[in-house]
Amino acid sequence: MANVYLITGASSDVGTALIQRILQEGDTVIAQGSGDLAQLAPLCKAHPGQIHTYDVDLTDGQALDLFLKDVQANFPTPTHLVHLPALRMINTKFKKFDEERFELDLSVQVRSAIRICKTFLPAMAKSKRGRVLFMLTSYQIGVPPKNATAYVMVKSMLGGFARSLAIEYAQYGITVNCVAPSMMETKFLADTSDLIVQAAAEANPMGRNAQVSDVVPAMAFLLSDEAGFITGAVLPITGGSVIP
Repeated sequence: MANVYLITGASSDVGTALIQRILQEGDTVIAQGSGDLAQLAPLCKAHPGQIHTYDVDLTDGQALDLFLKDVQANFPTPTHLVHLPALRMINTKFKKFDEERFELDLSVQVRSAIRICKTFLPAMAKSKRGRVLFMLTSYQIGVPPKNATAYVMVKSMLGGFARSLAIEYAQYGITVNCVAPSMMETKFLADTSDLIVQAAAEANPMGRNAQVSDVVPAMAFLLSDEAGFITGAVLPITGGSVIP
C-alpha cells in the first residue's frame, strides 16, 4: 500500500536523508521547509511527481493554517507524520535567557506539532493506520548539559506531547515514537562552537559525534510496518554517551 508522508523540517540534513531512504514507488512526500527548499531539488528531480514542497514559516500561524488546508484539499490523509524542525540551539547562560526566541522555537517545534496532529490524527484514526515520529534529543535523558535551558525545555514539552498521543491513539493502530540523538554533526550546529562539538566527540565512548547515517535508519524502522507494536518509545542514538 502506498504511503503519504508529511514531513516538516524536510529540507534539513536529516529530512533529506530520510526521504531518500524511505521513499518507494507510488509513495507521496509532502515536504515542508522554510526558505531552504533548494536542498530538496535533487530529490525532486530523482523522484518526479512524488515530492511536493511547501515553503512555510512555522512561526506564522496563518501560514501554517493555509498549508494544512492545502494539504487536506489536494492529498489523501497522511499515513506518516514526521516532525523535525527546530531553531538552532544557542549555548547561553540562563541569566541571558531570550524569551522572544524561546517563543519562536515553541511555535516551530511544539505549537506547529499540535496543529498538525490535531488536523490529521482524527482521520488517521478512522483508517486504523499511522506512524508519528518526533525528533528529540539525548539532552532529555539523564543530566542535561549546561547553558541549554531553552532547548531542553522545548524538547521536553514535545516529548510529553508524544507520550500522551501514544497512549490515546494506540487503540487505532497509530504509533507515536521519538528518536533522541546525541550531538549530531549537521548544519544545525552552525551556531555551536567548534570547541563544544570537539569536546562532545571526545567525551563519547565511540570517540565521535552522531552522524545522519546513524540516525536515519532508526527513524526508518520506527516508521515501518515492522514497528507496529512499538509506541511511546524514546530511542537514544548516542554511541553510549547516554544510557537510560
